[in-house]
Amino acid sequence: MYPPSQAAYDRAITVFSPDGRLFQVEYAREAVRTGATSIGVVCRDGIVLVAHKRITSPLAVSASHEKIFQIDAHIAASSSGLVADARRLVDTARLEAQKHRLTYDEEIPIELLAKNIGDHIQFFTQYAGVRPYGVSLLIAGADGDLHLFETDPSGALFEYKACAIGSGKKAAEEFLKKEYKDGITTDEGVRLALKALRKVVEEKLDAGLVDIAVISAGEKRVHALSEAEISKALSEK
Repeated sequence: MYPPSQAAYDRAITVFSPDGRLFQVEYAREAVRTGATSIGVVCRDGIVLVAHKRITSPLAVSASHEKIFQIDAHIAASSSGLVADARRLVDTARLEAQKHRLTYDEEIPIELLAKNIGDHIQFFTQYAGVRPYGVSLLIAGADGDLHLFETDPSGALFEYKACAIGSGKKAAEEFLKKEYKDGITTDEGVRLALKALRKVVEEKLDAGLVDIAVISAGEKRVHALSEAEISKALSEK
């Protein structure tokens, strides 16, 4: 049973509770909080994205559980929450990036793309007949500067030097607050993110359970690490 103060306000996205809450948005945040953990780290020479793949069946093909998506040549995103919602947002982000390239003959700035995605997410918190996206994204890219943004099911958008989303968010960010330093290299960033991931994942990590992508500041290119490269990174202390 719902608490009496909540029952009348949690069935529609367009109805505020007396204390100013949108319960459907908060439920969507819960979907993110139960998702697999993703971590982003801004480094001196690029940005690192590391994502845990929660694979529950030995029959599942690891490569089909995609957690890090390339948006454009210089942008990648990692998700936590409902996988289908993540794919829909990634498709929207890719379309925005290509529209900008065709219109202006240049790559889209990371901040502009992140704001457009935030606006799209926020649209789904205003109208009856829709539901909020049950997913958060880490949007990372290099456009002359390095940017790492986190989206929220409410449409809110924040930029970070290092952050995490998903079930291990709190513990991972506590670790990052203590261990992160400005000016680290991407190699150091990969090691740092994997250490943070180990803090929040109970099972032993292997190349089939982790996705890693590095966005180079110089080349402005996304490089998704192969299983061999991930295995090597996991073996390093």
